[in-house]
Amino acid sequence: MIQAQIRQLMEERESQTLSPHAALSSQTRRRECEEPPCPIRTAFQRDRDRILHSKSFRRLKHKTQVFLSPEGDHYRTRLTHTLEVSQIARTISRALKLNEDLTEAIGLGHDLGHTPFGHAGEAILNEIVPGGFRHYEQSLRVVEKLESEGKGLNLTWEVRDGILKHSKGTGAVFTKQDMGRPATLEGQVVRVSDIIAYVNHDIDDAIRSGLIEASDIPKSLTEILGDSHSRRINSLVSDVIHASLDGNLEAITMSPKVLQAMLELRQFLYRLVYALSIPKQELFKAKKMLNDIYHHLLENPENFLAKFRREGDSIEQAATDFVAGMTDRFAINLYGQLFLPKIQV
Repeated sequence: MIQAQIRQLMEERESQTLSPHAALSSQTRRRECEEPPCPIRTAFQRDRDRILHSKSFRRLKHKTQVFLSPEGDHYRTRLTHTLEVSQIARTISRALKLNEDLTEAIGLGHDLGHTPFGHAGEAILNEIVPGGFRHYEQSLRVVEKLESEGKGLNLTWEVRDGILKHSKGTGAVFTKQDMGRPATLEGQVVRVSDIIAYVNHDIDDAIRSGLIEASDIPKSLTEILGDSHSRRINSLVSDVIHASLDGNLEAITMSPKVLQAMLELRQFLYRLVYALSIPKQELFKAKKMLNDIYHHLLENPENFLAKFRREGDSIEQAATDFVAGMTDRFAINLYGQLFLPKIQV
C-alpha cells in the first residue's frame, strides 16, 4: 500500500507542478497490452527503464554515428548521440515544465532501430530491402515486436508516438499535426533536440578527424549561433525555450532567424561532412557487406532467422530485422565467417 502511494504521489506532483500543456503519466493513452501499474514508478518512468535495460539500447555503443571505425576514443557512437539527445531534451522539457520522464524515454528510444554503419547503413538497406527501410519505423518495430524475445516492451502510446515521429532527414523540423508532428510537446522536444545534438557533435567529430576546420563554418552562422560547440548548443536550446514560451506552448518552435541558421548548418554538414565522411572505397565495402549478408540470410534462413522471425513476418522482414540489429563489428565478423576463407595453420 505504501509503495502504491509513492507512484500516486508522483502523479499528483506532476499535475500540480507541470505545465497544463504537459503530458501527465496518469493520463497516458495506455499500453497495447494492459498490465498492472508499477507501485513505485510512473508509466513513463517505467518505459524509460525498459528501454535503458533493453538489448537494443546496449548495442548502440557499437554502432557508427558518422565515421566508420575512427582512430580515437572521443568520436560519437549511436549511443553517445542518444545520450546527448536525451540530455538536451531534458533540459528543454524541464525549463518548459513538461514531463521530463516522457521526454527521456522517447530520447533514449528514438534510434533503437538504427543500422550498423550509421546513415550509410540506412541508405544501403533502403536500396536492398523491398519497400525501403526507415530507421524510425524500425525503432518502433524494435520496441513493439522485437525486444524481449518477440514480446516487445509494451510501451505507452505517447512514447511510441514520439519514437516514430522523431526523424526529419533533410525535411522540416517543425510540422503540422497531420504531417508527422509528434502528438505530445515532449515528443516535439525530442524531435528538435535530435537535430540540435547532431549538427553540433557531428561538426565536432568532423573537426577532430581533420575533414573540416572550425574556420570552414560560415561566419554568418557562427555570428548567430556561436563559435564553439557549447555556445551553439546553448544558443539553440535557449531559443527553443524562449520561442516556445512566447508561443504559449501551443507547439515547440524556434525563432525564424535561429531556425534558418540551424537549417543552413545542417546543409553545411550534408555538403561537406556526410558526403565525404566515408571514403568511396569504404562505402563500397560496407554496401557489399550488408548486401551479401542480407541475401545470404534469404538463401539460408534456417541457419540464422529461426529465432528472429516473428509470427506473420516474411523471410525478407526477418532478414531486415537481423541486419538492422547488427553492430558494426558483428557485421564485419559475420561477413568474415561467411565469405572469407579460413587460414589453416
